[in-house]
Amino acid sequence: MEQKWPQDIWLVRHGQSAGNVARDAAEAANGLHIDIAERDVDVALSALGLDQAKALGDWFGTLPQEQRPNVVLHSPYVRAVETARILVERMAAAETPVVQVDERLREKEFGILDRLTVLGISQKYPELHDQRQHVGKFYFRPPGGESWCDVILRLRSVLDTITREYNRERVLIVGHQVTVNCFRYLLERLDEATILAFDRAGDVPNCSVTSYAFDPALGKRGKLVLKLTNFVAPLEQAGTRITVQKDIPVAPKA
Repeated sequence: MEQKWPQDIWLVRHGQSAGNVARDAAEAANGLHIDIAERDVDVALSALGLDQAKALGDWFGTLPQEQRPNVVLHSPYVRAVETARILVERMAAAETPVVQVDERLREKEFGILDRLTVLGISQKYPELHDQRQHVGKFYFRPPGGESWCDVILRLRSVLDTITREYNRERVLIVGHQVTVNCFRYLLERLDEATILAFDRAGDVPNCSVTSYAFDPALGKRGKLVLKLTNFVAPLEQAGTRITVQKDIPVAPKA
């Protein structure tokens, strides 16, 4: 029977961004706003983020040629574009991977909560803050923004594309914290409580890897099996600092 899924899928969060650094500074100062001039889509990697991407790219380059990604899909946000570019360059594949930007892989949109710290959200929009606490982040949609369910809806469409165009391929996806978690929700068939428990347990580290491999022996047509979760050994081996800051904009935990 025809194989539906890719042979491998790797989910990678982009390297540390300049926005992550600005967010840390704002929260350390108990500020309300994150001081960064660019649009969120234009925020680039920090110097550390560049090093993280290089370390991960070098790790992919140590894999046998037939096990390296041959399809790379990435978010259009600059920090994800830069991460994907470095990964492709450093893995030095004999066969150049297919590289494709996909706007459906963008970070969750926070609407009017954009560039606010946790303190800024609670002080500037106390009613929204309270509503979010009541509804929970899975279903809460800020004005002009998205809920996790909205992100999941567009990622279902991405998976339709992947199964149609890249079955049997080795697919690397470079995105953001929420997109990594929402892909896990879909690929592992999780429920709201389980994925939010994972989210509360810790942020997705920058340039970490969550991966799946196809097992033809499972189910009627085979299934993807989780192999790595928030894997950061390539950064540790390279002596590169591990960071788990959230993307800008930031919202409080549920």
